Amino acid sequence: MTGRDLRTARVTKGLSQVDAAVRLGVSQPYIAMLEGGQRRLTPRLTVRVAKLYGLAPTVVPRSQPDLPVRVDAATLARDVAGLGYPGFAHLRSPTWTPKNPGDVLLSALAQADLEPRLVEALPWLVLRYSTLDWTWVVREAKVRDLQNRLGFVVTLARQVATRVADEQKARALRDLEARLESSRLAREDTLGRTSLPEAERRWLLEHRPDAARHWNLLTDWTADALRYAA
Repeated sequence: MTGRDLRTARVTKGLSQVDAAVRLGVSQPYIAMLEGGQRRLTPRLTVRVAKLYGLAPTVVPRSQPDLPVRVDAATLARDVAGLGYPGFAHLRSPTWTPKNPGDVLLSALAQADLEPRLVEALPWLVLRYSTLDWTWVVREAKVRDLQNRLGFVVTLARQVATRVADEQKARALRDLEARLESSRLAREDTLGRTSLPEAERRWLLEHRPDAARHWNLLTDWTADALRYAA
């Protein structure tokens, strides 16, 4: 964010520099220097600014250096709720610390076993935050061998965008699918169901939808089954 962006966000929120400084725990001269471009936001202060000014969570710094390997379902649900997912509206909390949607998406995709209600939220997240830094997301997905999972979720999101005639998002997501296609893995995987019973694995191998077959995933999720994606 530029200094002008910060000033605009503060004024839009109806806060004076003094008000903002008190609520952010810094001095008024420091706020002035930030807005004048003489200082840069630290990652920690960026999170507080995003929450105070009501900024899009895409401005929140990404996790550095690594995402957590394991995240419990309750934490993921609260994070997705904080990002605005209608299916978890009852979990929203004013004390939630904003997180970058790309971090939440990658953390969810990386889980060995993921609750169906969280799997269902992922195409919505892709659609809602379609202007994410996808270069970073795709790179991190490849590092963790998650490109097939991400590709499938993007395909579901693109199918929803097509269904609701959002051509701009559908086109952007189609381009994203193409970027992931070049690194598609040949090995079979699941979408957060590593503990899938062998009998169900065999059934899904034969009966999974075309999109899942293309991305070599053992799952029966389809765009039509998503309640909140549009």
